[in-house]
Amino acid sequence: MEPTVTGNSVRELRQRQALSQAQLAAAMGVSRQTINSIEVGRYTPSLGLAMALARFFGCPVEELFHVADQ
Repeated sequence: MEPTVTGNSVRELRQRQALSQAQLAAAMGVSRQTINSIEVGRYTPSLGLAMALARFFGCPVEELFHVADQ
């Protein structure tokens, strides 16, 4: 079975760095709405975007996105 993303730490890490959603979105090349949707769990990012976010925050993808096996 495919794992399911059950949450993430994007908002916490973004706020820790005193970044707005718009600033993070600009750094990732996506819209502010995309960052908001990721933070509230409405949208699971592509693997490329998930890896870019993890790289930006300096943490493994597995720490940024919480995954549970179904």
